[in-house]
Amino acid sequence: MARVKNKRNKQQHKVWNVAVYIRLSRDDGNDESLSVTNQRKIIQEYLENTFEGEYTIVGEYVDDGLSGTTDYERLAFQRMIQEVESGVVNCIVCKTLARAFRNYSDQGYFLERIFPLYGVRFISLGDPAIDTYLQPEIAQGMEVPITGLMNDRYAARTSNDIRRTFDMKRRNGEFIGAFAPYGYKKNPENKNHLIIDEEAAQIVRNIYHWFVYDGMSKSGIVKHLNELGIPTPTKYKHNKGLKHYTPNYAKNDGMWSLGTVFRILQNEVYIGTMIQGKQRVISYKVHDKIAQPEEEWYVVENTHEPIIDQVTFEKAQNLGKRDTRTAPSQKRVYLFSGFLRCADCNMGMTRKSSRRRTKAGVKEYTYYVCSTYAVKNKNKCTRHSIKVEDLAEAVLKTIQTQIALVGNMSEIISEINQQPIVRTHSKQLEQLLKKQKQELEKITCVTDNLYMDWKCGDITRAEYMRMKAKFEQQADEAKQSIHHIEMEIAIAQKGIGVNDPYLKTFLKHRNIETLDRGLLLELIDTIYVHENNEITIQFTFADQHKRMLEFMKENNKQHMATKDQVM
Repeated sequence: MARVKNKRNKQQHKVWNVAVYIRLSRDDGNDESLSVTNQRKIIQEYLENTFEGEYTIVGEYVDDGLSGTTDYERLAFQRMIQEVESGVVNCIVCKTLARAFRNYSDQGYFLERIFPLYGVRFISLGDPAIDTYLQPEIAQGMEVPITGLMNDRYAARTSNDIRRTFDMKRRNGEFIGAFAPYGYKKNPENKNHLIIDEEAAQIVRNIYHWFVYDGMSKSGIVKHLNELGIPTPTKYKHNKGLKHYTPNYAKNDGMWSLGTVFRILQNEVYIGTMIQGKQRVISYKVHDKIAQPEEEWYVVENTHEPIIDQVTFEKAQNLGKRDTRTAPSQKRVYLFSGFLRCADCNMGMTRKSSRRRTKAGVKEYTYYVCSTYAVKNKNKCTRHSIKVEDLAEAVLKTIQTQIALVGNMSEIISEINQQPIVRTHSKQLEQLLKKQKQELEKITCVTDNLYMDWKCGDITRAEYMRMKAKFEQQADEAKQSIHHIEMEIAIAQKGIGVNDPYLKTFLKHRNIETLDRGLLLELIDTIYVHENNEITIQFTFADQHKRMLEFMKENNKQHMATKDQVM
């Protein structure tokens, strides 16, 4: 017994290197009694008035605003444990067990294994009050494990409550991310609403303009941004003192990357659409994230002011699907990149150059050839070769012809709209529209209730997914039907107006003399190259073109019938 006493006396004269651990959880809200300041004050008073032994505070470790349901995600906690392992810290003081551990298994791991292994004195000032050095029997008794279990169950309930709250916010289109997307900032009056950060938003607009209208490739945009010295989204937020999370920020070279530009060009947040729930945390104990299927994402339109207009965004998505690869040294894509296909094998066309000696000197020719013939197998297809200048001339003439045709259609439609034709079926269409809207409302209500049934455990996830897919398909069909009926009603009542997108888009280019990529993106879907320098162009607005032809045909019949009755 004497040896034990002497050992204890020797330890009592050692200096305790104290780590003060403080954690503020999101769950604490604005409760001042749980604040960082309050926790610090309580621990300081204890050390000054109650702590037994000589001590030195080697550090204060604060995890501010973290959930605390796992220990290895808390940066300050991790740093403290590293200093325990390196021998810098041999005493930890915190306000309660729940501040240090809210996961029962981790509590046992540290209190029963890690801290004894490194000779660490652990002190919790309440709920329950323990000191593993002065009262080791308390730490080994039943109260501590029971408290740990209670904290663990509380964490589980809190996690479920938070998840339900967040899901509801997602469904309402409220932003719940920790950091606003580049180009936006959180509204100071409502942190769940995004407002435009004009300085960054202008860079986003430039990226879209360069890509869609200036013909820059994505890699060209990256080079251009870096040459201009534009700060990356991470660097921008860091310079502005805005919150951001970049684990490898110190290793980041501060340069724009292809991935960053690619994500900006695809992100629907820039057209005012909020998409959330792409990933989910596995559980309140396991904070690893898993990807969610697209049908489980929360997609809500018009939740905030857009930075990019819908037309430009759709053009960017259309262009992004095309093959627009360029040489590494080239910023801009070629005029026809991504538009050309072989008319026979439907594969893309490859751009090639060759030089020929002429009396005037060496002349360079640039042409396109079927990629199947040029790259894969010459026996599978023929050359379908066409010079760039011949292609440009043919495309320009075809577009000019199409614009003239649309101009004639516009004049015919204008005459039809002035004719006193009675369109008797509009009331029937309105009744059908009302019925379809009621049907869509029912489907939406059923889908919402279905979600709650799954969350309450009334149906399995598999049943929920199966029924959800079924009702979503019905909803899509109803929406399409509503859209078509509304178009028919508009045409029946007013005819086709001069502001119809199809007419407006083509007619604004009436006087074109040259081609550019913006024009091609607006008017052309695909250019098919045949043999003998012939091409076929598939224009955009094909459905609208067909609808106008039907409109002219139908109204011409009605006009002739009315004329016969008068005669």
